[in-house]
Amino acid sequence: MLHPKPVDGQAYRDAMARFAGQVHLITSDGPAGRRGTTVIAACSVSDDPPTVLVCLNRHNPNNQTIFDNGVFALNTLAQPHQALSQAFAGLGGMNQDERFSLGEWSTLSTGSPVLKGAMAVFDCVVEEARDFATHRVLFGKVTGLATGDSLDPLIYFNRSYRA
Repeated sequence: MLHPKPVDGQAYRDAMARFAGQVHLITSDGPAGRRGTTVIAACSVSDDPPTVLVCLNRHNPNNQTIFDNGVFALNTLAQPHQALSQAFAGLGGMNQDERFSLGEWSTLSTGSPVLKGAMAVFDCVVEEARDFATHRVLFGKVTGLATGDSLDPLIYFNRSYRA
């Protein structure tokens, strides 16, 4: 029987830094308030019904707003959105109102903020949420969709932004 040694957390993070990921903003608005944050851990789950998956740190108390609202928009960013991504990642110490003031927003079906100029937006109702380790995995049924220009995507790789 194989008994592998545990993987060191720092070694894991260093290896994951070599995993290139598309940068997104997840945004939500509703009875619990407005919240937005930068995420890379997001992907398509199904096209029937259209469903996306987003992972959020469940130990960040600010993310509770998104969980409580039960809706979110996944805004896919392009290279010109790097400063917006950094602000929503918490760099610069801006509050939520200051972060949202950096972009132009509208809404689709759920009332979640939709970034004008995003490459794609998936407006979602949370169908299921599962806690696993440090994160909560949200499965969002897509109820609204918008596509923008086909620009160079904003990628995060080896702890820095790339296009």
